[in-house]
Amino acid sequence: MIYLDYQATTPLAPEALDAMLPWLRDQHANPHSAHRPARAAKAAVEVAREQVAALLPPGGRVVFTSGATEALNWAIKGTTGPIVTLATEHAAVLDTVAAEAAKGRAVTMLPVGADGLTDLEDARAAIAVGTGLVAAMLVNNEIGVIQPIAALADAAHEAGALVLCDAVQGCGRVAIPQNVDLVAISAHKIYGPKGIGALWIRDGVALEPLLHGGDQEGGRSGTLSPALCAGFGVAAALMKEREAKDRAHIEALWELATRLLRLPGGSRGLVGRAADWAPASAGEALKSGEYRLNGSPTHRYAGNLNIRLPGLDVARLMSDLRDFAFSAGSACASGSGRPSHVLRAIGLTDAQARSSIRLGWGRYTTQAELTGAITRIDAAARAQA
Repeated sequence: MIYLDYQATTPLAPEALDAMLPWLRDQHANPHSAHRPARAAKAAVEVAREQVAALLPPGGRVVFTSGATEALNWAIKGTTGPIVTLATEHAAVLDTVAAEAAKGRAVTMLPVGADGLTDLEDARAAIAVGTGLVAAMLVNNEIGVIQPIAALADAAHEAGALVLCDAVQGCGRVAIPQNVDLVAISAHKIYGPKGIGALWIRDGVALEPLLHGGDQEGGRSGTLSPALCAGFGVAAALMKEREAKDRAHIEALWELATRLLRLPGGSRGLVGRAADWAPASAGEALKSGEYRLNGSPTHRYAGNLNIRLPGLDVARLMSDLRDFAFSAGSACASGSGRPSHVLRAIGLTDAQARSSIRLGWGRYTTQAELTGAITRIDAAARAQA
């Protein structure tokens, strides 16, 4: 099985597993108790908290949660005042915002352009004085587009609003702006375990509790798992330590994939780069076709390739390629039968959205695996013609 679904979840780093095993096998104390084993568990939790905090802006605190969905729910429901958010946000934001709207809270939904980016002038006009919260995703989970979070935060602060940054896909990969107020992250998107995430809260920001029953985390109730915390912490430390190495590897895979698929402007798909399209080398190119990139070719994360091929039957493609793991959209929408709300928001028709696939790679993807996968995917796609 070749795994190309890194946006849905990442493989667990072996180092993170090693950090977890003692707490799962031998050390079972509750970190919120007072005896010596509990103090050791508490110390492990605090080490992990420091490791996670190193990936986040200074001047705030890390509160462990059950995952990013809880963190986003808490950040949204724990604030007051009108909300401004984007049409391409994750369902954990959009559904939570909809629930708040059903209770009478005012919501403004900002559209995006064909490149997936919000228009800053429109955003500034929408973020009026009195706005309570601006919620925006750093790196989109479906199309990899990087939003101008720092500029949105400036506009929000001018209006007196707080800023929630969903950094689940960007944490450790794309710099999180220093001027945000709340940041949600998830361990299993940075090679850590599932079942744990965190909300970073800027000093001085107060949220109403989402959960009640002990206040173990100072605003968040519930017994923490030292094992999950330890795995999360080591995964975060590895993201920090390997940041440059991982980036170079992922960008090299992007260049390989876009050359193989002959995507127009494909080699421009790294933020801030202005290189011309580099044609594939001899023996590397596949049959030229009409693949098109979904989302901005420049303001994007290089580990996410969302493309479409007119007429492609994605369900059939995935059935034909059961030894490959890739996505027809975000994992949260898989099986719904509905076209991606993100692809619709950038102006794609239902047919275009349904002919799109998402390939995601990361630390453990090899060039040989990616070459083989794209060769097979391309051949199976063209066999449908």
